[in-house]
Amino acid sequence: MSTAPRIAIVGGGLGGLVCARTLQRLGVPVTVFEREATPDSRSQGGNLDIRADTGQVGLRAAGLLDEFLALSRPEGQEMRLMDRSATLLHHHRPEPGDTGAPEVDRGQLRALLLDSLTPGTVRWDHSVARAVPLGDGTVRLEFTRGTVEEFDLVVGADGAWSQVRAALSDAQPAYTGCTFVEARFDDVDRRYPALAERVGQGTLWAKAGCLSLMAQRNADAQIRVYVGFRGPLDWHEGIDPTDTEALRARLLGMFEGFDESLRELMRLNDGAFIVRPVFVLPVPHCWERVPGITLLGDAAHLMPPVGVGANLAMLDGAELARALADRPEVDAAVAAYEDVMVPRSAEQAAATAALLAALMPDTDSTEPGFPDFFG
Repeated sequence: MSTAPRIAIVGGGLGGLVCARTLQRLGVPVTVFEREATPDSRSQGGNLDIRADTGQVGLRAAGLLDEFLALSRPEGQEMRLMDRSATLLHHHRPEPGDTGAPEVDRGQLRALLLDSLTPGTVRWDHSVARAVPLGDGTVRLEFTRGTVEEFDLVVGADGAWSQVRAALSDAQPAYTGCTFVEARFDDVDRRYPALAERVGQGTLWAKAGCLSLMAQRNADAQIRVYVGFRGPLDWHEGIDPTDTEALRARLLGMFEGFDESLRELMRLNDGAFIVRPVFVLPVPHCWERVPGITLLGDAAHLMPPVGVGANLAMLDGAELARALADRPEVDAAVAAYEDVMVPRSAEQAAATAALLAALMPDTDSTEPGFPDFFG
């Protein structure tokens, strides 16, 4: 571009950071606004499988693929599938050198992206209240701290409950009827050797109908557990979600009939449970274009957490950056990006919705009902 546009990315998650890093590699200046006060304000969550055809494409555009592969755990692609009696139904072992979807700790990947940016790119403790199109192609960002700034392009990368999205769409995330409750085990090789052996280097997954128990090896000798089920949003009515023992009793009651070696995933965990109801945006999620604003990642296409969302966010970020670097006008670049991103995300969102329905069917069946992941 002959004159560099003023570009703001709202949200310092993986998609926004890939976009920022790729823009900088292509010589386009950018500012990232992140509501968290510091890079270490909160835990970034568990592992992600980064896929060769999506997330790794984004990391390659960001010039970080080799660094990612050095961080990643190809052995994390191991998968053990069980029924509720803990009978092993299938054991998938990745081939040596398989980098199709290696696992990586989300916090480590975010740190890699942050460290790759020009110092000062991310402005921490900047929570956006709203984005206001000004009618001349520019957009005013209003921050909760009372300040305002204007930009030629605002990229909403601010997740499921995006404040930027309201400038483009009235859509709000809706509850799917499915909930996951997260638990963790620390220092597993020393403190829980039997569990560490059962889970192996990847994931142990036991299912019966809509009830699901997944235990996943993470970095730093940690295992995270995801207890999944169907139920109303207020399924824990009468229980304070911060009351660990009361919540534990409710979960154990729901999974009565599962083998005790599986119920230990809810009985022996370290620390509190984290309740994570699953919300999604409408499919397809479309909007009339507004000059100076676009979306990427969960802000654009929130979908079930089945290994697609973070990968698409990073691909979105890289493709938007390339479009902006290749075209002289911001609006033309955004149009080229959205013409690909919106239909692709609609197709993926429909597929993940169908997968969630297969994983957690609305049925009383006690059959495992695993999708045919491995052919």
